[in-house]
Amino acid sequence: MEAYKKWTAIPKESRKKIMSNVYCVNCSDAVTITNFTVKNDAYGILLKGECRTCGGRVARLVEMV
Repeated sequence: MEAYKKWTAIPKESRKKIMSNVYCVNCSDAVTITNFTVKNDAYGILLKGECRTCGGRVARLVEMV
């Protein structure tokens, strides 16, 4: 729940940019993350989900200062 609060505290436009800038090793490119969960991490919050293009697993760390 705390991770979700941190995630929603980020402005909506910034969240959209973050979600569409996740690296996929299968596609070798920046992709959009879908079906993701938000978890606390020692450095911020971690998004874990699927690549919109290939369906592979992707993750994105959002550092919180």
